[in-house]
Amino acid sequence: MKRILLMVFRNILLVPYMWIRLCYRAAHTEKYTEENQYALLKWIVIHANRGGNVHIDVHGAENIPSQNGFMFYPNHQGLYDVLAVLEACPVPFSVVAKKEIKNIQFLKQVFACMKAYMLDREDVRQAMKVILDVSDEVKKGRNYLIFAEGTRSKCGNRIGDFKGGSFKAATRAKCPIVPVALIDSFQPFDRNTIAPVTVQVHFLKPIEYEDYKAMKTTEIAALVHDKIQKTIDENESSVTA
Repeated sequence: MKRILLMVFRNILLVPYMWIRLCYRAAHTEKYTEENQYALLKWIVIHANRGGNVHIDVHGAENIPSQNGFMFYPNHQGLYDVLAVLEACPVPFSVVAKKEIKNIQFLKQVFACMKAYMLDREDVRQAMKVILDVSDEVKKGRNYLIFAEGTRSKCGNRIGDFKGGSFKAATRAKCPIVPVALIDSFQPFDRNTIAPVTVQVHFLKPIEYEDYKAMKTTEIAALVHDKIQKTIDENESSVTA
């Protein structure tokens, strides 16, 4: 909470303008291109991060596919995760998020601008429809982010098990899977401090469809999980040292 207040205070002259534009864009998504919406969101997030003493350290941006129609699979540390990837990623993407996000102001508007899907984890039929819709959109060239843990880890930089079902959209779309390792992404919003923090975002090499088409979704989940945890283990000391 302290950091959010700092973000607002240091951008006090811009906040009313940002908020009005964000709310209007969220309510009128049909008027704007995805690229235009993404540019606004990135502008807002960059200003918020600077005001809140948050630095995004980006690695592996060259691993992001040059052709749209891929899926990001990051570890899930907290409410800040999507904002970290948003500043780090140069190309637009959307998100599959849990339905509870609809009750959180600012994130609610951000996800509306991204035309994100809200997933009801207790409604199997709705969840399956989301998977089908996302895979169809990826086939058409949209990029998506899904948290394969299903819920955020509460163990800092130790990640939980990845769920195989989260990869069904990718296997159906036959798209590249881009693992994303987030380090210290839990700190900006989940720690009650305003001390400077560096969040690392590592885009790992894509796993092409040809490389995973013979694998079960549970095997893909384990592979992506291990790649991300290995990257975290190799790099988290550079933040905490």
